[in-house]
Amino acid sequence: MQTKEIVNDLNKLLNIYDYKDYCPNGLQIEGKKEITKIAFAVSATKYSVEKTVELGADMLIVHHGLFWKFHGPKTLTGSFYNRVAPLIKNDINLVGYHLPLDAHLEVGNARGIADKIGLSDLKEFGDHKGMPTGVRGKLKTPISASELKVQLKDILNREIIHSAPDNKVIKSIGIITGGANSDWRECLKYNLDAYITGEISEHDWHEAQEEDIHFYAGGHNATEQFGVQNLMKYMYEKYTDANIEYFYIPSENPA
Repeated sequence: MQTKEIVNDLNKLLNIYDYKDYCPNGLQIEGKKEITKIAFAVSATKYSVEKTVELGADMLIVHHGLFWKFHGPKTLTGSFYNRVAPLIKNDINLVGYHLPLDAHLEVGNARGIADKIGLSDLKEFGDHKGMPTGVRGKLKTPISASELKVQLKDILNREIIHSAPDNKVIKSIGIITGGANSDWRECLKYNLDAYITGEISEHDWHEAQEEDIHFYAGGHNATEQFGVQNLMKYMYEKYTDANIEYFYIPSENPA
């Protein structure tokens, strides 16, 4: 398949042009035009780039790319050079999808967790400059707060930080993955019982309890592994006749 065809398809699927993101979404580094092997990872790191080269992949698709507005202009030196240079030297395309992949109702990060905990009646959740950042929904069968913590530990393979108010039963949940620490307050708008994200700040631990919201933090990387995995599945199922090989590169990052 052609790089342009793949990128155009994913850009359209994820509706990237409606988002005012912190980074460019879509093709970040241009490489080979013909694609036969694609690697997927949560982040474009020295490790994931080196593994992509080792696998002989023509494209690396990630959630966290290399260019961020809050970093400002950066020189191609030091550790940043060691991320970028192998991609260019080996003619590898780098494609990144940030907020559009967090929020997507079918293949997004939040949807991945929602499916695994059995959340139904899914709706858009969260807001970044007018666009959603996650999902919310209801559990078919209410569960205890402690049971949900056990489920999340198993799903994410991480210890879960749980800010627990007195109420024990959970019926409704909002999910925004990654570093959406303060967005638990979105739960108050919809009278939700619990909030799941990656990170938690010290003051949020207290404030969520005081507002009777169960706050579960399962790690930034761990909560954002499902979007790229869903994209890999999407491409495998859509392009069955394209003879493309797919690889997922996991990360040991506990944060």
